[in-house]
Amino acid sequence: MKNIRIADTTLCRENNSFSFKEKIEIARQLEKLAVDVIELPEIENSKTDVLLARTVSSFVKNSVLSVAAGMTDESISLAAEALGNAQKATIRIELPVSPVGMEYTCHKKAPKMLEWITHTVSEAKKLVKNVEFCALDATRAEEEFLLSAIENAVKAGADSVTVCDTAGVMFPDDFAFFAGKISRAAGVPVFVKCTNRNGLAEAQCILAVKSGAAGVKTSVGGDTASLETFATIIKNCGENYGLSTMIKFTELNRTVRQIFRIADNSKNEKTVVNVEAGADSIRLDKNDSQQAVISEVKKLGYDLSEEDCAKVYEEFLRVASKKNVGAKELDAIVASAALQVPATYKLKSYVINNGNIITASANITLEKDGKLLEGIEIGDGPIDASFIAIDKIIGCRYELDDFQIQAVTEGTEAMGSAVVKLRANGKVYSGNGISTDIIGASIRAYLNAINKIVYEEA
Repeated sequence: MKNIRIADTTLCRENNSFSFKEKIEIARQLEKLAVDVIELPEIENSKTDVLLARTVSSFVKNSVLSVAAGMTDESISLAAEALGNAQKATIRIELPVSPVGMEYTCHKKAPKMLEWITHTVSEAKKLVKNVEFCALDATRAEEEFLLSAIENAVKAGADSVTVCDTAGVMFPDDFAFFAGKISRAAGVPVFVKCTNRNGLAEAQCILAVKSGAAGVKTSVGGDTASLETFATIIKNCGENYGLSTMIKFTELNRTVRQIFRIADNSKNEKTVVNVEAGADSIRLDKNDSQQAVISEVKKLGYDLSEEDCAKVYEEFLRVASKKNVGAKELDAIVASAALQVPATYKLKSYVINNGNIITASANITLEKDGKLLEGIEIGDGPIDASFIAIDKIIGCRYELDDFQIQAVTEGTEAMGSAVVKLRANGKVYSGNGISTDIIGASIRAYLNAINKIVYEEA
């Protein structure tokens, strides 16, 4: 199976108006989705852009963080400075290779451009371990010059190469032939980036990877190949052609919707502080039949027995007699009414340490068969640390499909309700927890979902 690497360019979209917080949230969602590379644009403001890269570096641990360098030595140094704390860092050297691009963007003829490619890649390689050379407007370059440019970049230290169909005018089969030829000649992994102005980008990318390309550059929105569309094609058709990705498909649609929601809020000049998980497109009332309700439950990812379906509908009628029911309410109903099982693991105590100058940690004690089991872990916030500690105790980590917190009462001592959805063996298990302490509610919800998985597996 050939693993196709996906580099996401959402944060590099032209004329994006994302606020600092929105950029952080988008990067966080992409890291959770497990894209291979998260790309950031060139450093234009030495304070805010460097701060953004360093902030993103604090939580991006699995994806590679890539920052574009400009066309000067100073811009390369700024990119390296921004990536100083990144666990996996890459500097992108993006230079035009078509005659028009070289002349009007860089004011250089072909021989001088080859020298400049060698110089910039070499300078970047001195500062970071991994360097990528991006050949802009590659499909309109002279073939001999393009191959020379890639050869110079690789000799200077480039670890990967990207060829860009900036014009977006190549048919998929022609682009596949072009990308295959470059992939065979480059000697390093080759990515492709295709403009979607004519609706051909995803087809170009799929045929390019079949012809030898190692990775694809995508975006949520913008005019680059769609992350959601490309990943979905690989999910549905990839097995037949020996292609796969690291993308967490169970979170794909939800993550893409969240990013689109951020983009929509940006257009309306609203700052997004927290993005709610899940789309609340479900609208049910007391007049809906059990069949209609269970149909919506299945859309949320649950696979319930007849007995649980009856329990869910009974609880639905109780809630619907007072208010209309949306996706969040339906999640909570399933969590509280379905798959109620004896608790294999019981929460005995938890101690949380958190603050703005320390790393969050959690000390969780569970009881199983009369024995106390303890786990101590750190994480990206108190809830993350708590979930990791529980995973350590039970010796297994399940995929977190969704996590929601909402107030169920009002006032300073409001009760908080947490809903956790875990995925195991292709099924979704939901847990619910209620407490005046949102961390306690979250821990109880997580444990509730785990107990359902453990019980059914047993």
